[in-house]
Amino acid sequence: MTEAFDFAGANTSQREAISTTEGGLLIIAGPGTGKTFTLVNRVVYLLEQLAVEASQIFVATFTDKAAKELVTRISNELDRRGIRANVNEMYVGTFHSLALRIIKENLEFTRLKTGFRVLDSFDQSYTVFQNYHHFEAIENIEMILPGKSKWRNSSTITKWVNALSEELITASELSDDLDVETKVLGEIYEVYLRVIDEQNLLDFAGIQVEALRILRENDAVRKRYTDQLRYIMIDEYQDTNYIQEQLVFLLGEKHKNICVVGDDDQGLYRFRGATIRNILEFSDRFEGSECKTLQLTENYRSTPGIVDFYNNWMETTSGSKFKFEWDEYRYRKTIVAAGEPGPNCPTVVKVAGKEDADEWHKEILASIRAIESSESFTDLNQIAFLFRSVKHPSVTKLAEFLESNGINVYSPRSGQFFDRYEVKLAFGCLMLTLPNYVIALENDEFHWLPDDYHRFILSCVVTANEYLVESNNFDLLKWIQRTGRSHAGITEPTDYAFSGILYHLFSFEPFLTMLSTSMDSGVVDIRPSRNLALLTQLVAKFEYLHHVTLLSPKLFQGKRQIDSQTERLFNLYLRLLYQGGIAEYEDDSEYAPSGCVSFLTVHQSKGMEFPIVFVGSLNAVPRKQEDALLTMVLERHQKRAEFEPRDQVKFFDFWRLYYTAFSRAQNLLVLTANEEKSTPSQYFRDVYTPLPTWRDGGFNLSLFDFETVKDVNLKQAFSFTGDITVYETCSLQYKFFKDLEFAPVRVNAMLFGRLVHQTIEDIHRAALRGETSLITPDNIDAWFKMNYENLSKAERIYLAEPQQQAALEQVQRYVLRQRGDWSRIKEAEVDVSLVKADYILDGTIDLIRADDGSVEIIDFKATKKPDMVSDHEMIERYRRQLHVYAHLVEERTGERVSKMHLYYTGEESGNPMISWPYSKTAIEATVTVFDEVVHKILNKNYQQRAESLKTCKECDFNAYCAKKTNEKEAAR
Repeated sequence: MTEAFDFAGANTSQREAISTTEGGLLIIAGPGTGKTFTLVNRVVYLLEQLAVEASQIFVATFTDKAAKELVTRISNELDRRGIRANVNEMYVGTFHSLALRIIKENLEFTRLKTGFRVLDSFDQSYTVFQNYHHFEAIENIEMILPGKSKWRNSSTITKWVNALSEELITASELSDDLDVETKVLGEIYEVYLRVIDEQNLLDFAGIQVEALRILRENDAVRKRYTDQLRYIMIDEYQDTNYIQEQLVFLLGEKHKNICVVGDDDQGLYRFRGATIRNILEFSDRFEGSECKTLQLTENYRSTPGIVDFYNNWMETTSGSKFKFEWDEYRYRKTIVAAGEPGPNCPTVVKVAGKEDADEWHKEILASIRAIESSESFTDLNQIAFLFRSVKHPSVTKLAEFLESNGINVYSPRSGQFFDRYEVKLAFGCLMLTLPNYVIALENDEFHWLPDDYHRFILSCVVTANEYLVESNNFDLLKWIQRTGRSHAGITEPTDYAFSGILYHLFSFEPFLTMLSTSMDSGVVDIRPSRNLALLTQLVAKFEYLHHVTLLSPKLFQGKRQIDSQTERLFNLYLRLLYQGGIAEYEDDSEYAPSGCVSFLTVHQSKGMEFPIVFVGSLNAVPRKQEDALLTMVLERHQKRAEFEPRDQVKFFDFWRLYYTAFSRAQNLLVLTANEEKSTPSQYFRDVYTPLPTWRDGGFNLSLFDFETVKDVNLKQAFSFTGDITVYETCSLQYKFFKDLEFAPVRVNAMLFGRLVHQTIEDIHRAALRGETSLITPDNIDAWFKMNYENLSKAERIYLAEPQQQAALEQVQRYVLRQRGDWSRIKEAEVDVSLVKADYILDGTIDLIRADDGSVEIIDFKATKKPDMVSDHEMIERYRRQLHVYAHLVEERTGERVSKMHLYYTGEESGNPMISWPYSKTAIEATVTVFDEVVHKILNKNYQQRAESLKTCKECDFNAYCAKKTNEKEAAR
């Protein structure tokens, strides 16, 4: 151990974990023991003490938020120490994002094509649903999918194929099985894979499968990664599944410097395929003394009383009472409180209702009011409620009670999106502009809809009508009536679809006021704007999936398209979303919103901590949760034998879940229940019954010194084209489309440029692989045609034959101008990032070319060369973009940039380039301006509007801005 290294106050165990770098290392890190601190300083130790290059480090974790926090904390620590290293050169991210990076870096070796789309969970089920006729045709499918609900069956199919993918079980293995049900499942899997392959799709589980396949089947690719990645670190290793373990040991097979960190007592994700055996058997994967095991047991989070409570929880669970023993399925450990001793009174209490739910609600409210009166209590966000499910009626009723009594509740995953007033009002108004649908609804033509959803859409119409009859809403009423009449009697196609109606609707109250809410308001105040943005995303996704670009009177199967599209939107797409539930917006940059208590699932709270934690759902009991068919298939075909005894699994999962919940508390842990016959269940009584209530005389809130909620301080990424240009064009556009994430409808047709860019990138990739012999007219034509087919399908935009030919000629002309010399190409389509003090600077450079000991930067434009005078502003913007790229390259690589070029592939005869020499002064000035704009964005300064009428005319919010302008003028 080198004493010269600053261990930043690490304890003995942490210091050993930080400085043990060679071979295998298993770090068992109990709750609050500084797991992230240790990982961060271990990375810094490698960079500073061992002079390891950032690109040789691989760090995987499980959530985007955790990955962003790692990058932020590592960069902050490097900055504190004055160490120059580009964190973004490291492979840091979630398993899925890192696997996707490997896929994108080696796309030519995958089944995927340019423009592939990654499916989220709903998209995946909806894709199966849209292609269900392929599955229905499978012989004997009714044996394993007897239900008639296509949507439920589609969701079941996606669950099956995801589980099979994560266990690396192939369709052919199942099809060869003698069991009929297994053979049917194999055919389902085969049909599913064919569907997503034909549509150039990649599901979430398939990301890891494809990355592993590339590495296993391509020796050169595998060698490149195994040579480069010298140090591999995995966070939350107890939550890894089989395929993730395979990826870890394949990537680390050469250097074998694999460090995993986790806590077997907090393994929660069996339902996603995770297996605790990965962490329990990690050491067995190494020979002899190649692997060291360390335990971090000093807890810096919780008071001694809380630590003793959850230590005791793990001990009382085991034994004859529940006929359960941990045996070898747990690392024995005792966590020790290392921080302040805490108040001289109980820090674990209960809040109970003994008569009915109403009394329980009142007790909880009274306890919160008492906590609020404490001197060290500063914000409601210091309180978190943890439940097994935040969608359970008992939980949503408690949230409603608290909100009705002035306690704001932040519960983004409670599935309340469709119950929000602004969502119901917007849907209701949208339906009223489509009167044929409302008439059919009122005539009970859709009686087959599920009762709960039928009530929901009727309530949306009622909500809208109740709002519209108010006298001060006459303008909106008249617009809806006028728009409805035009849709009812439509004779010509419109130039808009459902999204267009929504954006016009937003120019009326109350949406106008909702969208004008300051972005630095509290989460409850800004929630309506966030929900309206999410609504536009949902409708835009529907229009994309169903190729809806306008509303048309054209008849299709005896019904006007406008009517059939409307019915598909409300009766199918939104119904399925309603049944599945939608999570509301969650801000990764804010740990817990100010002014709200948080209602979270225990899974959601993983990795978090709160000064005051209420744990509910104490009526729960261990339950066996498994799919009989899937269990049988996994038993026969999974690559490893069963690990934990099946009859004990429900107990393992139950104890670990509540251990995780109890250990989130820093200062005060509250167990809360409406005490009935079965609540709390027998599994909690031994620890619950002895607890004092919060009203007991020995419990004294005035003795507590409550922590404040920690500042996450996640760094956001900003790019010149995606952020600075948008903000400078119109800060309101930035607010709506970048910050609030409204889905733009008027997206410029960029297919021509993307087609040229992608084909030139294919040429550069071949050159970089040393395969210049492949750069022939025939191959260029083939690459071009394949790119057009995939990009046009992905973007739902098509080019006429003359446009396609013009694009191909631009590529051919570029190749001819190179005269077969590709030797100067250094890198192509380079994603570069630079971690700054309070943000991350991002960019993608089309081409980096060698130039006599320095490099040149080239950015391609698929147009003719502009006029240097009349197009001065546009050229100046591009010049500043190149300045940012030059800054990124120099800071990232240390290489000197000599020149910067714009290359216009549409230029037919003259010099296709506009070039600038490197100027340090000019680049520093551009970066300073970039920094100033970023800080305006970070400060939510959205006052500057567009100066160009063309910009406003082409913006989806033009009606909104026009109304705001008229209001201001009228107020003068």
